[in-house]
Amino acid sequence: MTTTTTETVENLNRGPIDRVEMARLAAHDILPGSFVNLGIGLPTLVADHLTPGSGIVLHTENGLLGMGPVARGDQIDPDLINAGKIPVTELPGAAYLHQADSFAVIRGGHLDVCILGAFQVSERGDLANWHTGAVDAIPAVGGAMDLAAGAKSVHVMMTLFHDDNTPKLVPTCTYPLTGRGCVSRVYTDHGTFQVGPNGVTALETFGSTVEELSERVGINIVRLSNSV
Repeated sequence: MTTTTTETVENLNRGPIDRVEMARLAAHDILPGSFVNLGIGLPTLVADHLTPGSGIVLHTENGLLGMGPVARGDQIDPDLINAGKIPVTELPGAAYLHQADSFAVIRGGHLDVCILGAFQVSERGDLANWHTGAVDAIPAVGGAMDLAAGAKSVHVMMTLFHDDNTPKLVPTCTYPLTGRGCVSRVYTDHGTFQVGPNGVTALETFGSTVEELSERVGINIVRLSNSV
């Protein structure tokens, strides 16, 4: 069920949260019956936190509709993987598609939500997640551009800061863009945020106040109660 909080929640007694908790929060906000694509990296963890019977159907670019949680132990089939080459399970009723048909699902606007990783997200919802621009970096766009343009809602899961403590939530992306104004929600270890034309709104924070996070990332993050 989608978060319906009317006031920003500051959890000052815990945080930053770990990737498992981030995935749980992202899974909780997916509406029952949605068709969803999970990007490689952190988003793949969301599959383990979906409620059975919710009717949520997971889609992969490489041609599986009805993907289940990550495969473990005897469940692992080397021929059954997601787009990130991670062994996965299939749910009853799962279907296999040609990769071209799988991308037609994306480009045809049939996905309700995609959850992607990111190098940067701007306060207006621009997404940069395929190349850092570094000389020795290997660009890897995959299906990200199609997903950013084709999904009805684009959510991002990422740590709020790089290893050098520079923020990933930024006023303007400095890395090559994947899509402009496509992201609406960002799940991080320090908080969950809405982004878009009106800037950044904190839905929930972990271990810091809204003001502390605003100072650290260099963006005017507003509270939910102040944005309505």
